[in-house]
Amino acid sequence: MDEPVDIGRRVQRLRAQRGLTQRQLAEPAYTPAYVSTLEAGKVRPSETALRFLAERLGTSYEELATGRPARLATELRLGLTDAQRTLATGSAEEAADHFRRLLADAEELELSDERVEALLGLGDCALEAGRLPQAIARFEQAEALLTDQPLTRRARPIRGRAVAHLLAGELRYACYLLESAIDALNAEGLADPEALLLLYAAVIGPYIDMGAHARAAHAAELALALAPQVGDPALVAGLHRQVARTFLAEGRVADADASLAKAQAVYRQLRLRTDLAHCHWMRGYVQAQHGQLESAERELRTAREMLTAKRAALYTAQVEVELADVLRRLGRYSEATELVSALLGPGAGPVAGPGGVHAGGAHRLLGLIAEERGLTEEAEEHYVRALALLERSGAGGDLADLCRLLGDLLRRTGRTEAALDAYRTGLGHRAAPGTTTLGPAPAAPAFRPRSAPYAPPVAPYAPSTKTLPPPR
Repeated sequence: MDEPVDIGRRVQRLRAQRGLTQRQLAEPAYTPAYVSTLEAGKVRPSETALRFLAERLGTSYEELATGRPARLATELRLGLTDAQRTLATGSAEEAADHFRRLLADAEELELSDERVEALLGLGDCALEAGRLPQAIARFEQAEALLTDQPLTRRARPIRGRAVAHLLAGELRYACYLLESAIDALNAEGLADPEALLLLYAAVIGPYIDMGAHARAAHAAELALALAPQVGDPALVAGLHRQVARTFLAEGRVADADASLAKAQAVYRQLRLRTDLAHCHWMRGYVQAQHGQLESAERELRTAREMLTAKRAALYTAQVEVELADVLRRLGRYSEATELVSALLGPGAGPVAGPGGVHAGGAHRLLGLIAEERGLTEEAEEHYVRALALLERSGAGGDLADLCRLLGDLLRRTGRTEAALDAYRTGLGHRAAPGTTTLGPAPAAPAFRPRSAPYAPPVAPYAPSTKTLPPPR
């Protein structure tokens, strides 16, 4: 908001242009003396007073408070909607360029909500591009701007930070962020289906990596049950954008803003497809664990298609490893080998950092296939390569399982001492902090979600008495 003297001059100029007296402008809510004092710059008007005067003067609160035409803010929101559409349906790099320009404009115009949207967009773009430190920084900036807002407004930056930490291998901290937010939402009775879906869907990944499969299955069930209450009216998003442009051309700024709000909500929901794909992936995983291989294949293929459409390369690779394992168990070795070999071949991308978990999983699976075909040396080679990749990633649970497989293979070939070394290494990883120390599960939702079409059978989970670490 500008200084009182600037606001006073603006009110006086607009009142004179419209031929109103101070009494006509003031009544019935205020007195002519108040308007006179305000126009003289001797009082700082409240937001309520400025909104009343703006309506009487036929202008917007923003223009009266800052001198900026409302059209500028609406055009900025239109640009944010376009950038969100690009991110949802096209190139993350192109969307990031757009969001950066819009962030600069929002900062220049001192528009807080638009700054938050631009920062969240940049964070999402960095996530899809695998630039994790940059993503974390953007989400932290957005959350800082929302400090005084309800937790439902902060769910998106919290979810973004957690996903970035997960992909960076910081599993327990990702769980801490998400479970704390879920607990707070449910404890406060904030029944926001979209916020809860975002958080429940995002916590599936760290649960799986930490071996908390029962919790992961339960979170997937809740997320899928919440999905119908969120909706995905993607077919009308383009219509809202075009209608907004029409309204803006006619000078109907408020109507344009209303249409843009609808379009922005849709494009935000489009990114929920990544979260819903995680739910299909988790259902497929649980079905595979219970021997329901045909239905598991269907769920995993659905997840793969959704993630491929979103160009979510890291997640797609992870699902492809799970799908290949199902194909292996179905005896379709050639299909499984072809699928995971594509992750390791030329042009498949880096295998260090976050991608190392997926590449390690691919080598583990190729080792299993080779072992089942009686190709012992080839199996051992793949297991050793997988170990080298996973040791850099810090995925303790996967490392422990891999050491067991390698130890069993070495023992069967008569190399007892080497097998014992492998088993000891596996036990060390299994006991590493963060692999088995989840605290109590988050509280139940404050409202009853609609039933999911499939409730996967899960074993009861007995939580540890240990707690997750405080935020850093």
